[in-house]
Amino acid sequence: MIAVAKTAAEIEAFIKNYIDQNGGDYPSWYVGIAANPKDRLIKGHGVDIDNDLWIFSTAESADAARSIEQYFVEILKTDGCKGGGDENTRGVYSYKKSSNTDP
Repeated sequence: MIAVAKTAAEIEAFIKNYIDQNGGDYPSWYVGIAANPKDRLIKGHGVDIDNDLWIFSTAESADAARSIEQYFVEILKTDGCKGGGDENTRGVYSYKKSSNTDP
């Protein structure tokens, strides 16, 4: 599922709602940021876009993307590593971990 660029609060709510509608259990989900989130999902994490649960959106800035990632990793305790990327890193993505994903 893909969303258009929104505010940090809207993206947090959008991703949180998607996770909640698909079983919740935040530690079984991964949240990250990338300049090209679809490429990162497929090539970086092995997400099967036809069969796995995944979502991404584009934040208004790299700082906003990092803030969203931090919210999920630190507050909701999803899997993920916070603080990466550069000034072009505005994509925020999440997927439900499965036997074919890394992690």
